[in-house]
Amino acid sequence: MFKRLLVANRGEIAVRVIRACREMGIASVAVYSEADAQALHVRLADAAYPIGPASATDSYLRIDRILDAARASGAEAIHPGYGFLAENADFAQACLDAGIVFVGPPPQAMRDLGLKTEARKLMQAAGVPVVPGTLEPLSNLDEVRRAAQDVGFPDVPIALKAVAGGGGKGLRMVDDVTQLEASFRQAMSEAGSAFGNPAVYLERAIDRPRHVEVQILADQHGHCVWLGERDCSLQRRHQKVLEESPSPAVSPALREQMGEVAVRAAQAAGYTNAGTVEFLLAPNGDFFFLEVNARLQVEHPVTEEVTGIDLVREQIRIAAGEPLGYDQSAIQRRGYAIECRIYAEDPAAGFMPSTGRLVGYRPPSGPGVRVDSGVEEGAIISVYYDPMIAKLIVHAANRELGLDRMARALREFLILGVRTSLPLHRWLLAHPSVRSGEVDTGWLGREWSAAEAERPGAEHLEIAAIGAALLAERSRGVASPPGANGASVAPTTDHEAPSAWHQGARLAALR
Repeated sequence: MFKRLLVANRGEIAVRVIRACREMGIASVAVYSEADAQALHVRLADAAYPIGPASATDSYLRIDRILDAARASGAEAIHPGYGFLAENADFAQACLDAGIVFVGPPPQAMRDLGLKTEARKLMQAAGVPVVPGTLEPLSNLDEVRRAAQDVGFPDVPIALKAVAGGGGKGLRMVDDVTQLEASFRQAMSEAGSAFGNPAVYLERAIDRPRHVEVQILADQHGHCVWLGERDCSLQRRHQKVLEESPSPAVSPALREQMGEVAVRAAQAAGYTNAGTVEFLLAPNGDFFFLEVNARLQVEHPVTEEVTGIDLVREQIRIAAGEPLGYDQSAIQRRGYAIECRIYAEDPAAGFMPSTGRLVGYRPPSGPGVRVDSGVEEGAIISVYYDPMIAKLIVHAANRELGLDRMARALREFLILGVRTSLPLHRWLLAHPSVRSGEVDTGWLGREWSAAEAERPGAEHLEIAAIGAALLAERSRGVASPPGANGASVAPTTDHEAPSAWHQGARLAALR
């Protein structure tokens, strides 16, 4: 096992990996930009090294500086987390060339899976179902027209996708012949800007699909298991908002089938470590390969909660050359888990990012509630990085109880100083379609509008002012002022105290 491991990331995932290292007796090394000098992950690590200015381009994406920090610290391995360099095959290769273990899949597997057309060819050869479409990039409009006709366009819509992309960048849905040329050029332009590669390919569009992904673990000794599925259908602009397991749309038989296909896909690519095989699930039950995320997913805690398996620990064990030590029959899934990604953004203003200092931060707790976060009260939400504040995860015996528990936890979550996505999540947990599980990848875009965001009225603002005053008095240690009848206006019982000022403070934050 490694004695020292460097985490080439920041925020929540860096904190998550550092905590796993501490439990395993591994010394942790953090890296940080100027903007993160006082960040939680820096203070939790056993050692920390600066790697440059606040700009992500000059810090967490600088392979040379990260490797310099690894050499200076004596780190034997590097965990990339997610985002930044996590799926960069050149970074994985550079680590190996420097004699440092990369906690992730082999560079060649990352390259094979990184280009969508190459991945589709690989999957098709392995008998993994892929969406009908092209296996090569499209070089001109005539090729686009021919390929579109081959999959049934214009009777069925098509999707133009970036070969090197993901996250909705370089993606254009087309259902009208007159839009084909413009959509092709727009997809190429966006792909070139986002990924440095303008190549696009074509697929038949699946009408109102669900996004279902399967978590796999594969060691370096030929063993691979699947741990279950996560339903990530609730998305906004192709970015996941809420994830749950098990999926309300997946039967036990379908789950087994998808799991077996996911293992086949991983083995076809020579994949090792933790990974996620993503599928589109059609309303008729057919499913198609979408891509392999060659890293730890943001939503990995959902699988951890239902299986009891620490995925970060398993990643480190596999990277150190240890065998899994268990087979598929050992994987037991219990209950239900759901995750909400809490972002510093304003749902009522088109989800514009919100920056500033967290003057108040009190995450929920209680049975079955977990909060993974890289911030604490007083932290700065800056303009430089992804605005995710925390991941709120709950686990319960079944889906109904889990949704109720999540709704309760969302009501308790107190964040002051920036606007957050909490109103969106509260709205989701109360919506009948979410409760029944009848959603698809486009549902949120069709149903949500800024008018759905919470907006306090005059009476709520009065409560907020009282709550803010009570908070200020408590922080100064001053007794609460008496009311008109001489009694304190502050709540007097343990049961009432959280309700009064939490509600006031929460509404103040929403305002």
